[in-house]
Amino acid sequence: MKSGSRVAVLVAAIIASSMGMIDSTAVIVALPVMQRQLHANAAQMQWVVDGYLLFLAALILLGGALGDRYGRRRLFAIGTWIFALSSIACALAKDPALLVIARCIQGVGAALMIPESLALISAAYEARERGRAIGIWSAASAVTMAIGPVLGGWLTQSFTWRAVFFINIPLAAIVLLLAYFLVPESRAEGDRSKPDLLGSACVTIALGLVVIALIQMQRSLADPLSLSILGAGLALFVAFLFIERRTRAPVVPLRLFGSRAFAIANLYTLLIYAALGGALFFVPFELIDVMKYAPTAAGAALLPTIASVAVLSPFSGMVADRIGPRVPLIVGGAIAAVGYALFTRLGVGASYAGSVLPATVVLGVGFAILVSPLISTVMGAAGRNDVGAASGINSAISRVGNLIAIAAFGIVIAANGGRALPTAAHPQGFRDAMLGAAALALAGAVLACFLQRPVRAEGS
Repeated sequence: MKSGSRVAVLVAAIIASSMGMIDSTAVIVALPVMQRQLHANAAQMQWVVDGYLLFLAALILLGGALGDRYGRRRLFAIGTWIFALSSIACALAKDPALLVIARCIQGVGAALMIPESLALISAAYEARERGRAIGIWSAASAVTMAIGPVLGGWLTQSFTWRAVFFINIPLAAIVLLLAYFLVPESRAEGDRSKPDLLGSACVTIALGLVVIALIQMQRSLADPLSLSILGAGLALFVAFLFIERRTRAPVVPLRLFGSRAFAIANLYTLLIYAALGGALFFVPFELIDVMKYAPTAAGAALLPTIASVAVLSPFSGMVADRIGPRVPLIVGGAIAAVGYALFTRLGVGASYAGSVLPATVVLGVGFAILVSPLISTVMGAAGRNDVGAASGINSAISRVGNLIAIAAFGIVIAANGGRALPTAAHPQGFRDAMLGAAALALAGAVLACFLQRPVRAEGS
């Protein structure tokens, strides 16, 4: 492949992934302003995030499989079109219901766009150059994740929350121009099994029902309808596992969980990212609605966490290479738990230096210690032929953790004040949610104690 085409692939992949990263982090900061202007309730605001995460988490593996079969550039472009058009719909939404629907469609677009970006890089670069290209892609993703909260706050404060979605349009236009004119098509060779549409539909409905039930349970834990919906969701998840065992090309190859290290690492991922997703959803509401931060200031307040991960992760990766992943995962999880506990000091009259900064820095250090070893453990526990599936599963599980925690933490907050968002009148709900996040992170640290050292995959 010509060098110009390779560069075009890398640039298109970076911009597309950046749209997904910015959209995830920037929207969080804009939520309190969206809620006020759209006159939305707590459940609707949770669905603005959970609708996106639901379809992204459930379909991201299917998106990769469809690209392998029908063409990665084709699915990459389709995903970008869906993401761009749904971004316009988000920006123009006049009521919460339309915004939630548009966000769900945006999640579908992201589920096609994001996995194909990395697949196109892998197909375009030879093995000797692929690592450097993926490293550039990863570094760019870290930078865009870091600027997302600040950008979202600035756009919301200086213009309107709708600008957070409109900014995707010029970026998507660049991606599509590169894709159609400079990015070559590629497909997987060999097995041409049909993608697992039934399994993907089953897990999407299962996750949707679970989240619906949890959000409904914020009103009443004993509501019979909510409990019935929850039971139906869990039953469908069991059906999903049955389908995955029998289908020829499952979206989740369950045999990978036969590896103890793989199973532990993914359960660790679920716990750690559930804590992170739940906390980062509610902290901006605490900062903006309770502590009266401007949106830009609220976005900047979260920057130390993401910046710490971006700067320190390479060093923790080198340490983990020397001593193994178990100790960094234990230590990182424990430090993250302390960071969440420090968020309980937020509230009316709390200072930035004395409450917000220590919490964001400690949380960032904890994640910086654990992120690289966690990824290494997941990938190291899979054989050479399964690294793509292993990476996709872990990415999906992290988003499922985010998805469920937002709804579950809403139950905790509602139980302390009747409203599933932080308020100055009922501070205990937010504090209990942060302690819940700390408990999840601490459970992850305990779980990491059961990892064997060294972690090596069979046949690798």
